[in-house]
Amino acid sequence: MILGIDTSIGTAVAIVDPAGRVRAEAVSSDPRGHAEVIGDLLVRVFGDAGVDPAEITAVAAGMGPGPFTGLRVGIAAARAFALGRGIPVVPVASHDAAARAHVDPAFATAGAVPVEGEPIAIVTDARRRELAVSVYRVENGMPVRIVDPHLVARASTEPLDLFGAPAAALSETTAISAAALARVAAQRLAAGDVDTADADTAALEPLYLRAPDVTVPAGPKKVGT
Repeated sequence: MILGIDTSIGTAVAIVDPAGRVRAEAVSSDPRGHAEVIGDLLVRVFGDAGVDPAEITAVAAGMGPGPFTGLRVGIAAARAFALGRGIPVVPVASHDAAARAHVDPAFATAGAVPVEGEPIAIVTDARRRELAVSVYRVENGMPVRIVDPHLVARASTEPLDLFGAPAAALSETTAISAAALARVAAQRLAAGDVDTADADTAALEPLYLRAPDVTVPAGPKKVGT
């Protein structure tokens, strides 16, 4: 069983089996308050799925892009669970999960699944009048990232390559499915792309996309006499 946790937009938690079947999912759409709800959501999905925590064999952690405070709540929860169980964390870009949801009939609305070769733009609110944008192309029925996550000014009028329209004019993703996130992790595990014997989660690199507001001071200030 794979536990998926994402806090890049709201807070989402899900459990899927190794074949990718969704056992349970719980979501809070609040873009803040991640720390206040994540514990309750974890309890809920385990109860709804009828799964014991000991049955979880990997944790999929949403790595953003997203705000610093929100992302670190989900990543910390994923690391804590994985360390306690001695299981690996599978880092997954949150935009990868959103793109997977676009092509997966289990998540996409009827008739909305992109066709082979079609580009997909994932656009999310990065706050501060900016958008986080990633671009994918459908290959063999799955999204393949062709442009990594980057920031674009919401007011920009420059068209994105392949779309002929600025990022702000494209459909904005307002939620990340933890079930889709876990399905991406399940696919990578099945393909042998993750070392399941590695429980070291210290090297996880979140996609903050911008430098933190708080910086280390250059040195002590001079005080006059």
